[in-house]
Amino acid sequence: MINDLKMLIELRGARPKILVADDQPINIRAIHEIFKSECDIFMATSGEQALSLASSHRPDLIILDVMMPEMDGHEVCRRLKQDVVTKEIPVIFLTAQHTPEDEVLGFQLGAVDFIHKPIDSFVIQARVETHLALKLQTEYLRKIALTDGLTGIANRRQFDVTLVQDWLQCTREANPLSIVIVDVDHFKKFNDTYGHLLGDKCLRDVAHAIRAALRRPYDLATRYGGEEFACLLPNTDFDGAMHIAELIRQAVAALEIAHQQSETSPVVTVSLGVATCIPTSAYESAKLLAAADAQLYEAKQSGRNQARGKYLVE
Repeated sequence: MINDLKMLIELRGARPKILVADDQPINIRAIHEIFKSECDIFMATSGEQALSLASSHRPDLIILDVMMPEMDGHEVCRRLKQDVVTKEIPVIFLTAQHTPEDEVLGFQLGAVDFIHKPIDSFVIQARVETHLALKLQTEYLRKIALTDGLTGIANRRQFDVTLVQDWLQCTREANPLSIVIVDVDHFKKFNDTYGHLLGDKCLRDVAHAIRAALRRPYDLATRYGGEEFACLLPNTDFDGAMHIAELIRQAVAALEIAHQQSETSPVVTVSLGVATCIPTSAYESAKLLAAADAQLYEAKQSGRNQARGKYLVE
């Protein structure tokens, strides 16, 4: 692979994912052979299957055959670009049609390139590598913009963006979504006692403990503001979210960061608010967030260093 792409993959720490959608298995096998050593390949033989895999696996690139039965590539691309979860995924059309009109239509639908049949291994490798590099570079720059400078975890903006995506996906799949809000107990007193340098170190250590407690790659830990953190847990029911909250509470206490002025404990602790619901189109994510915040208030009023939670029923 080209050097720039190799560097971007190293920075990312994960192999690129490519979705190949074609009703002809021979084409899928040919593309798989070209990229299997460098990328994770997902395969679909219909438009509906392609949409499902794109939503669940969120590939870095989609190679999409134009001519498929039932739902053609144009309609698949149109739906991909209408979905907030998949609209940013670059699509390369695989086509036997070479007319300018066909290419214009493809670009209007949101495709980034075309590969003509029969497949030439050198051409497809060059074009896929180019668009993967662009995708990963954009992802890297976006990650910098969505990362909290102090703690190194995601920032509030990333939380807001991901909440929209997770809400829509859980709505579509009728799966639960949980939010955990974490607040460092008596942090102002910590800063007043130990100074802002140690206060910053405390927040970094707490952030890393929170992130380490989230076991799945699609769970998100963010710095929500000041000494407050928030976690997004898609496909996580209420009991699972309360379990994660308790793991976070224990992980922070295990850091044993001295806090002489705390009214709760001789070490730094956190209070947590948890809320879970099954999102629907008639419900608003702001209600879930407000419920988690209200549960955090209950935890703090009840003595801190604990988690309180609520399961919301529409």
